[in-house]
Amino acid sequence: MKTEHAPTIRRADYRPLPWTVETVDLHFSLDAEATVVTNRMSCVRNPDVEDGPIRLWGEALERLALTVDGQPPASLREDGSLLEIGASGERVVVEVRTRIDPRANTTLSGLYLSNGGFFTQCEAEGFRRITCFPDRPDVMARFTVTLEADRAACPVLLSNGNLVEEGALPGDRHYAKWVDPFPKPSYLFALVAARLVALERRVTTKSGREVLLQVWVEEGNLDRCGHAMDSLVHALRWDEETFGLELDLDRFMIVAVADFNMGAMENKGLNIFNTKFVLAKPDTATDLDYENIESVVAHEYFHNWTGNRVTCRDWFQLTLKEGLTVFRDQQFSADMLARAASAGAGPEGAASARAVKRIDDVRVLRAAQFPEDAGPMAHPIRPDCYQEINNFYTATVYEKGAEVIRMLHTLLGQEGFRNGMDLYFSYHDGQAVTCDDFVEAMSEANNGVDLDPFMRWYAQAGTPRVKASGVWDGATGSYTLSLAQHTPPTPGQALKLPLVIPVALGLIGPDGRDRALRLEGESQAGATTRVLRLTEAEQTFRFVGLDAEPVPSLLRGFSAPVILELDEDDARLAFRMAHDADPCNRWDAAQRYAERVVLALAAGSAGEVAPAFVEAFRRLLEDARLDPAFRAQALALPGEAYLLERMAAADPAALRGALMKVMRTLGGVLAASWLGVLEATEPAPVYRYHPGDAGARALANLALRYLAAAGDERGLACAQARFEAATNMAERFGALAALVQSASPAREVALAAFHARYRDDALVLDKWFALQAGAWRWDAAVAPTLARVRGLLDDPAFSLANPNKVYALLGTFFRANPGEFHAADGSGHAFWAEQVMALDAKNPQVAARMARTLENWRHLTAALQASIRPQLERVLASEGCSPDVAEVVGKALEQVG
Repeated sequence: MKTEHAPTIRRADYRPLPWTVETVDLHFSLDAEATVVTNRMSCVRNPDVEDGPIRLWGEALERLALTVDGQPPASLREDGSLLEIGASGERVVVEVRTRIDPRANTTLSGLYLSNGGFFTQCEAEGFRRITCFPDRPDVMARFTVTLEADRAACPVLLSNGNLVEEGALPGDRHYAKWVDPFPKPSYLFALVAARLVALERRVTTKSGREVLLQVWVEEGNLDRCGHAMDSLVHALRWDEETFGLELDLDRFMIVAVADFNMGAMENKGLNIFNTKFVLAKPDTATDLDYENIESVVAHEYFHNWTGNRVTCRDWFQLTLKEGLTVFRDQQFSADMLARAASAGAGPEGAASARAVKRIDDVRVLRAAQFPEDAGPMAHPIRPDCYQEINNFYTATVYEKGAEVIRMLHTLLGQEGFRNGMDLYFSYHDGQAVTCDDFVEAMSEANNGVDLDPFMRWYAQAGTPRVKASGVWDGATGSYTLSLAQHTPPTPGQALKLPLVIPVALGLIGPDGRDRALRLEGESQAGATTRVLRLTEAEQTFRFVGLDAEPVPSLLRGFSAPVILELDEDDARLAFRMAHDADPCNRWDAAQRYAERVVLALAAGSAGEVAPAFVEAFRRLLEDARLDPAFRAQALALPGEAYLLERMAAADPAALRGALMKVMRTLGGVLAASWLGVLEATEPAPVYRYHPGDAGARALANLALRYLAAAGDERGLACAQARFEAATNMAERFGALAALVQSASPAREVALAAFHARYRDDALVLDKWFALQAGAWRWDAAVAPTLARVRGLLDDPAFSLANPNKVYALLGTFFRANPGEFHAADGSGHAFWAEQVMALDAKNPQVAARMARTLENWRHLTAALQASIRPQLERVLASEGCSPDVAEVVGKALEQVG
């Protein structure tokens, strides 16, 4: 089956527009159902392009008037959403007046209403839903914006740049005029008109300028935005110190809105955020919430330079801004955690905090991006084509894109990378550029190093496999390491060329200590970890001067986004779990061992959990020298989505049974050790967001989870007591999660108590929805989770119109609970189709994200495929199926099994 719902856009077809825009003067007369937008553009002919018409795009709006230099256009051609206007001369003024209905805009793209206020989201192509415009990222113009609105309904009027004028108007209305001095593409435009209050702080930049920082929230939430403000200040300082980049406007604003498709948006000087990534206080936010807020605030602030001052030429270059900025926010978060940890635990604490952050990043990559690389939507970090750009805000573009930047940082070194960044900004400030421009700046700043082979990371899809094997020669004291790389075929890319893969390596001696490394031909040994460059399909590296056969520790720090294929028996994995000096690889050894045990149980090749595996986990658990946060990571089992991808024919029910068996075993056999963890980490009387405290809570919550899974009465009693006595959300929710993931009848009592306490708090109720949607059935007598999810659809707090609610309930069930979602009777698949179609009628972007939960359906068992196919066909054939959903479902059906 093939869909023709939308044309395919190809990167090779990019051409600059014949006319661009220098300045834009926008006037908004805001009304909930009939907002009138007057758009006056100074359009300039592009001297580097053949003569052609002025091209404007407009969607879901009513055009009231259109003039060129005050007169009706001499020629006008309309083709769907595209307007082509004939014009002569070198410069003209085009004025367009449009009317839009924000209340009816359930897509949350363009201008829409949320709780009585007006908000915008223009990336990627939302601005054309506000006015007719050359809505492409390579058209950069200076914006002046005037907002008019009812003063009582919308006392706060915000837009990009600096406020230059405000005042009263007749009829109890008022206005505000904003000027952005920097050219920007239309996707970075923003306006907010609502009843809001602000937390304000004035700071002085490194050059001595005083700037105003504001976090705008609805009244009643002012006490929940202090952490977001602190995070903004920390990000501002870090960018000054690390990259020499300073805030360039007189003010920087963050606005929190409850209805938002994404996490946040980096509009120039006016970042619009999902409330989830702004609001936090100890009673309502977990440690993870605090971490996410810090990371997302930093990410959007860093976009001010990597995305705004230098932007993308076209949407195929999306990773230019997103991959680079994710890398920057990851580095920032690691630095912040390390600074906080070092204050109490010194350099060792800082190193551990960095390692835990890196492990977090790798978990996300493996859980979200690796499956994407193995599915029908697989694409390079810079795609060659798309049908709907909203479908390419993916883990590949973001997370794998960040890994590609990290590899550049590894290959060039910190100083070389900083030099490349400096040169990049000096060449391209104020421009819309490509990934090639970025890599060329890196090359030039580093003595012209040849990075052309590295560009294959931008062009090839799929997760590379690196096969490693070693040969020990005791007679010569040498160890020969052989590495071979291979990237499996992906849709549209059968043949893959070798990539440049940095392989960070250590060699561990029998005493558990790293050996100094000396390659054959070198005069003396060097560091205990070094980066090998794998550039060919196969290469060998011979290390000499060793006193005993070593155990290789490969891809330290997860130095490349690849799957390592290395034959290691159980004893060697246990050895690395106990001795590997690299925390990331020590964690990975535990993950590999757990994966082997779980998959053997799922396949029926093992009947019980091996005692050696339990003993290896015991040693990690009881090693008090290890940071609690690291132990919490190392003792958590691999993610279910990742494990499904590792099965030849994925059987979610068999995998769920295996995971439950391993958890029960680890919880029961190690019960005394888990209880010891709980005794050593009594709940704190006062909450503090600090990596040390968060690590201790994470380990304690993991202990509760294992004990609850095993049905240990002492553990369940402790979970119930901690839930009832908790003084903060991190401990309360951790205890509740343990109870819900158990067979204890206390789970229903605790869920009811949690709801009663937080029934008026939308964000906290999202946790309540998600916890129930993700619940495993530890008691066969309990009804399937689908029945509970269906019931929650009717809860007064749930709404299909709110993306947060959809992601919490439906997203968790579809994506994070495969053991229940893929019920043998197909009920989950039919439910998926119902909800995707219902969502598609309201919000195609959110619907497409839900649709993607079945994109890898051909990897499942034959019986499950037979259940899923009719539902995919049902969605694709549905009346009004959007291009967003059609692309996802169509590619899933086209995929060769």
